[in-house]
Amino acid sequence: MRGAGSVVVVVGAGHAGLEAAFAAARVGVQVVVVTGSLETIGQTPCNPSVGGVAKGHLVKEIESLGGFMGRAADACAIHGRILNRSKGPAVRATRVQVDKRRYGEFARAALLAQPALLAGPGITVVAGLVAGVILAEGTGRVGGVRLQDGSQIAGDAVVLTTGTFLGGVLHTGAERTPGGRVGEAPALALAEHLRGLGFALKRLKTGTPARLDGRTIDRGDPAIELQPPEDPAPRFVAPDDDPPPLLRQVDCHLTHTCAATHDLVRAHLHASAMYSGAITGRGPRYCPSIEDKVVRFAERERHQVFLEPEGLDTDSVYPNGVSTSLPAAVQEAFLRTIAGLSRVVLLRPGYAVEYDAVDARALTHTLASKDLPGLYFAGQINGTSGYEEAAAQGLIAGANAALWLRERPALQVGRDQGYIGVLVDDLVTQGCDEPYRMFTARAEYRLLLREDNADARLCDLAFAAGLIGQARHERARARAEQVNAMAAAIERRRDPGPGPAWLRERAEAQACYAGYLVRQQREVDRLRGDAADLPLDPNTDYGRLAGLTSEAAERLARVRPTSTGQVGRIPGITPAALMCVWAHARAALSNLS
Repeated sequence: MRGAGSVVVVVGAGHAGLEAAFAAARVGVQVVVVTGSLETIGQTPCNPSVGGVAKGHLVKEIESLGGFMGRAADACAIHGRILNRSKGPAVRATRVQVDKRRYGEFARAALLAQPALLAGPGITVVAGLVAGVILAEGTGRVGGVRLQDGSQIAGDAVVLTTGTFLGGVLHTGAERTPGGRVGEAPALALAEHLRGLGFALKRLKTGTPARLDGRTIDRGDPAIELQPPEDPAPRFVAPDDDPPPLLRQVDCHLTHTCAATHDLVRAHLHASAMYSGAITGRGPRYCPSIEDKVVRFAERERHQVFLEPEGLDTDSVYPNGVSTSLPAAVQEAFLRTIAGLSRVVLLRPGYAVEYDAVDARALTHTLASKDLPGLYFAGQINGTSGYEEAAAQGLIAGANAALWLRERPALQVGRDQGYIGVLVDDLVTQGCDEPYRMFTARAEYRLLLREDNADARLCDLAFAAGLIGQARHERARARAEQVNAMAAAIERRRDPGPGPAWLRERAEAQACYAGYLVRQQREVDRLRGDAADLPLDPNTDYGRLAGLTSEAAERLARVRPTSTGQVGRIPGITPAALMCVWAHARAALSNLS
């Protein structure tokens, strides 16, 4: 049954699940969230940070689409910095450390109490493990989910946001423990169920470092570098959108590994789950473990280790840069070779997580299954790495599940409109054989996609989808108009007039890139209007297209592209194959006319 009374079931309450639930509710449908534990809602199980290079862009875009993560990060931030300050405005990025306990509490309160800021028609939270998806009899569509205890939850659409729980296994040295996180059971039955439905699953791996007792760190060691928070603290929520109060800010510190660290790691590589053969999944190339760093970058004399407090009321410190699956005793030994950590005590050893992910090429740009109507996927189950990437997908999947049920146009962000568009397009077009992480280099239109103009880029899309209200939309449009006027004055070398410093910074960035932006926008307009981006039927039988090699036909059949522009981004598609598909698309359009 599709309509305003429809129900979206969201499986999981991590970063993707939270955004999916809130987005679906804002669009105007009932939501049921199923999570393994109410206590771990919104948990930040790895690093205690939100944002960073390109990731900060994603958070600003989530905030501009009415999402949750930016506001939660602002409410729980205890240390903030703008990265890439010395570089151009397009690649500057906000990164904050959050208080892990407070972040989880803020998320639970938002989901369970539904404050007026985020509330939709209604969100119900159910504790339980999902074992499978129910198929509505005779329709070929999703009809809800089945729990491990045999009970069922009816729903008209389902969003799967299982994180690292799908077939999850934890590795510390030779120890192997089923789980998605320490102390939490994996979703084994659901993984087998998805295989039975025909989804291709692959094994991926991620990891986390040990947690250190901050009382045993020598912060007075001259080799440790102080990293104070910036003042004023950077925020994700615009100053006129009622940002939450700021918590007390704390210092972070920077230290480094050394030759002794690397020697110890090399001597015990055989005991690492990554190098003993115990793990078959691919790890994130751009966030390697200390074992990978020592092996792959053998010429490096040292590697950075950021000592990041995990909260205002805890002594736990996160040593960012030394994730590992070595035995606990080896972890303690190599950590004690690092400046400032000679007497450090481990509160918990690090570990690797191996888990299942689907091939995202089986999804459309709405993150819906191409073959099973009503089933959506978001987060690490799609092969990504990182809280921000997960949250961005959750918002897109949750909003689109609700929009589909309400028979309204889908929410799709183009590559020229946002990093979210780049992320989704990369996933559904190219897939990934290792955890996908967002970088500014992935965005060909990154001069257009700055953090500072995310609201101007996305407010119209957010308002049309029902993700933000009229008052907020008008504020965003007014900001954009004010910035445009100030930027024009700066370009003419005139006084832009009075205005808040944060808006003047936006205007200066826009004026700085003015000439480049004009050229980049012309390129966007050319590609949009060119025959190079014609629509394609996703059910095209490429095996019957004359002139296509069997390899090209196979690649196209696997991705099932919806436009010739998407075809051009499929790895392995030659210019000749692309021309063949163009000809087919032009002929199809001619036949329609």
